[in-house]
Amino acid sequence: MTLWIILTINSIALGGLLFLLSAGFSLIFGLMRIPNLTHGALFMLGAYFGVTFLRLGLNFWIAAILSAVVLGIIGALIERLLLRRLAGQELAQVLVTLGLAFIIADICLLVWTGDPIPLATPESLRGVLRAGTIVFPKYRLAVVVMAVVLAAVMWYMLERTRLGATIRAGVDDPEIARVVGIRVSRLFTAVFSFGSALAGFAGVLSGPILSVYPGLDAEMLPLALIIVILGGAGSLPGALLGSLVIGFIYNFGQAMFPELAYVILFLPMVIVLVVRPQGLFGRQSL
Repeated sequence: MTLWIILTINSIALGGLLFLLSAGFSLIFGLMRIPNLTHGALFMLGAYFGVTFLRLGLNFWIAAILSAVVLGIIGALIERLLLRRLAGQELAQVLVTLGLAFIIADICLLVWTGDPIPLATPESLRGVLRAGTIVFPKYRLAVVVMAVVLAAVMWYMLERTRLGATIRAGVDDPEIARVVGIRVSRLFTAVFSFGSALAGFAGVLSGPILSVYPGLDAEMLPLALIIVILGGAGSLPGALLGSLVIGFIYNFGQAMFPELAYVILFLPMVIVLVVRPQGLFGRQSL
């Protein structure tokens, strides 16, 4: 029973962390139609920036916010200088973003070396909360709460505000949007920058749970891809549900069937692609 409780707690915490990663990826992929394979590398780069800021003596949360800001700037530069020139060229976008991912990985290895770097849990969130026999680490609970709050805020922003309507208009019909005065290019830069900032923020938050190490990008990007396919590109409820599902499958699969861990992980994705290609919450293409 204790093993099941531990696995459940770890799965929920991993699901919250995966949502922080996949939400930005889902927005970029679903709204901008850009297969951004650099997203995992941006996640890892954000974690390494967090390491540097913490070594400078900054507070954990300030380090996380600064990492998000830096990654947002990097994301904006990538979109404006590279991806904007490749609009509508999916294969070129895949190759460029994949190449950038390799470049970022090598830069991280050069600057921060290949040794794993653990990040200390913020002092205010150390310890556990008890509910009878169930023990839940405070930090992991905080990650889950942040993921749920962020999901609600982003959903409201996209579905109930003028900004969200502007973004949807720019995606659905960019030519008409430009005619009515919407600056679609700036809008897309802002979306890509925001998604990159979320990746950087999630990278720092992952440090106390996963540590920071070379290869973190290659480990997290496939999980984000699976989540987007399961939930539907551009769907925040789908990303949240997909993150929790993958969190459970990943932890329970590795614990119960380690030799079939990847079969169990990728099988739901294959089934969804066959039965509902647009994902559980995705919109049917017209």
